[in-house]
Amino acid sequence: MKISVNSKKEYQNFEGFGASGAWWAQAVGGWTHTDEESGAPTNKRIAELLYSKENGIGLRIYRYNLGGGSRNSGSSVFPNKNRMAESFDKGNGQYDWSRDKNAVNMMRLCVEAGAEEVILFSNSPPERLTKNHKSCLDKAWRSNLPRKNEEGFAKYLLDCAEHFIKEGIPVKYISPVNEPLWVWTEKNGQEGCHYTPYGVYSLLKKTASALEKRTALKGVKLSACENGDIRWFNKTYTFATLLNKTTRRNCDGIDVHSYCLPIPLKFLNNRAGFLKRYRKFLDIFFPGVPVKMSEWCHMKGGRDKGMDSALECAKVIYEDISILGVSSWQHWIAVSEVDYCDGLIYINEEEKTFELTKRLFVTGNFSKYIPYNAKRIDITCDDKSVLPLSFTKDGKTVVILINPAKDEKELNIDFAEKALIAVTDNENDLTESTVSGEKILKITPSSVTTIVY
Repeated sequence: MKISVNSKKEYQNFEGFGASGAWWAQAVGGWTHTDEESGAPTNKRIAELLYSKENGIGLRIYRYNLGGGSRNSGSSVFPNKNRMAESFDKGNGQYDWSRDKNAVNMMRLCVEAGAEEVILFSNSPPERLTKNHKSCLDKAWRSNLPRKNEEGFAKYLLDCAEHFIKEGIPVKYISPVNEPLWVWTEKNGQEGCHYTPYGVYSLLKKTASALEKRTALKGVKLSACENGDIRWFNKTYTFATLLNKTTRRNCDGIDVHSYCLPIPLKFLNNRAGFLKRYRKFLDIFFPGVPVKMSEWCHMKGGRDKGMDSALECAKVIYEDISILGVSSWQHWIAVSEVDYCDGLIYINEEEKTFELTKRLFVTGNFSKYIPYNAKRIDITCDDKSVLPLSFTKDGKTVVILINPAKDEKELNIDFAEKALIAVTDNENDLTESTVSGEKILKITPSSVTTIVY
């Protein structure tokens, strides 16, 4: 097997990987007992595993959930109590910054561990501003934010950003809308707000206008509009996000979610085809506007800690970077407390323990070794079963090879100088080694291999 890297053929700059603190941080942020293996407080150790390049996988982006307030009011009761989120809003322009203390503490720990960019995202406006005074819908397909309250919601978002920046949190983005297309009634199990495309257009325009008047928020951008499936209405919501000049000035990209839930019609499951068409649409109507992937998880029942789910994750990362050309990539949640295939780390809330997954280490094959703002460059592999990516910065080249096959591959490669190899497979968790000179490098079955030279 041979690879060919062409550094003269360049694509997008890549800004890094991240994950969300919803809603696990409300619990884990208060876990101050000692982790036996590291000797550190457990919450600090989990932050390091996620965000430290020395002691973890080096994620760079942390998504903090600005809750709607269902936990404060008890207006809605979700089966998973962690999904009842607190809000800082007390009404009449008053805030209680002592609320959501565990989640805020977890955000701080992740910043201390290495997170360089924080995104404040909101599933629902504060309940005081919604039509039904709840952080979820009573009726499907109905927007829950009155037009008259859009400026009030914008003020709340900007006030929160300003507060956290003053406290030293590197807030870089504010996301007012999350998955606007979906039905967010109480039975759907979490806070949420449906928005029409015009509702997105109107809210973002008002938020952008207010943002431009806040000197304390200079450099902060809007993140929008995080539509919930790569197939449905992305073009419509992209127009709603980027057509207004004020919004576009304050939005340095378009954010999408990369879900593609299986449907029993073959042509609707061609995920790569939808990515190609959306990429073509962006190139025609919004050339040069970066696209960011702000939420994905495997969306499969049960706790999968092994390579099957990890390889699916790696494949999605590969497709999003190489086909859609995303400039950043973020997991839905970093930590999961449920029997679902959605976290990088699993926790047991009763025992306050945690266990790691192959998804964590496979993500590390990307996040730990691709430098911030590295340039993606062209790479080909003569074995079409292997998925290759390559990046370069400051004279170093990073090659990532995803081998989903059950058989070993032999890579013929010549390293003029010493190269670092990091492998995640059934037996290894980001296991590092070094090689130099001409080598036949063995690429193990069901693996992700990173080469830095």
